[in-house]
Amino acid sequence: MTDVAKKSVTFLVLAFAAFYLLTQPENAANAIGGAFEAIGNAFGQLMRFLSALAD
Repeated sequence: MTDVAKKSVTFLVLAFAAFYLLTQPENAANAIGGAFEAIGNAFGQLMRFLSALAD
């Protein structure tokens, strides 16, 4: 990707995120909460995997 394309995509993503946050704040909060929950679950599963390797 060229620099112009990367900047354009970044701008569009940020603009969409701002629009979503301003027009539907509850849904945006739920989406962020879900993302953090998924990251926490993935970390927990990784820890279980590493613990099983150590046994």
